[in-house]
Amino acid sequence: MKLLLVEDDPATADYVRQGLAELGHSCDHAQNGLEGLTAALTLPYDAIILDRNLPQMDGLSVLKALRSEGRRTPVLILSALGQVDDRIKGLNAGGDDYLTKPFSFNELIARLTAILRRGEGNAPETVLRIGDLELDLLSRAARRGDRRIELLNKEFQLLEYLMRHAGHVVTRTMLLEAVWDYNFDPGTNVIDVHISRLRAKIDATGEPSLLHTVRGAGYRLGPGN
Repeated sequence: MKLLLVEDDPATADYVRQGLAELGHSCDHAQNGLEGLTAALTLPYDAIILDRNLPQMDGLSVLKALRSEGRRTPVLILSALGQVDDRIKGLNAGGDDYLTKPFSFNELIARLTAILRRGEGNAPETVLRIGDLELDLLSRAARRGDRRIELLNKEFQLLEYLMRHAGHVVTRTMLLEAVWDYNFDPGTNVIDVHISRLRAKIDATGEPSLLHTVRGAGYRLGPGN
């Protein structure tokens, strides 16, 4: 998932971002309401985690401005304001769910998953399919036909990126930036190693190859050579 966290407390922000990163999710961080609104209106996100008490622009104002612009991105409000009236105000402003601090990270993930599944027509794509290869972004399950594929964290991120760019050649630079967050080539064989492991898992003996090396260019996911 591609998420936006709008949170001014550094400890909370670090805790959430670290947990999301460990699950393989990408998370941008805005430290104030105005910065959060700008990001939400500029970039596509699967969901937004929004604090209420924010500098420059409070969370409910951010949410109302977002909805007034016609943006239906799911929003999970995360706030220390936990009275019934507070929750009602948050939901009436356009929030999809409301979680009070302190909170369990597992509950945060469960609530994000629920609001993503709840949407009709506006929900981001949560299952990617290329031929008989399927990747469920919410349950983090991969299958090829009837065969379940067990993926490590980076393998999952790598396969998700390749599936989102299926049929196109993906360069090493693109993979380093998207999966490893490098804006330079560190000169290691990390990509080669992960591609080799991923190919062994998705292209089992007797199955048509889906992951192809394009010599001198990069990699391509899809049927054919």
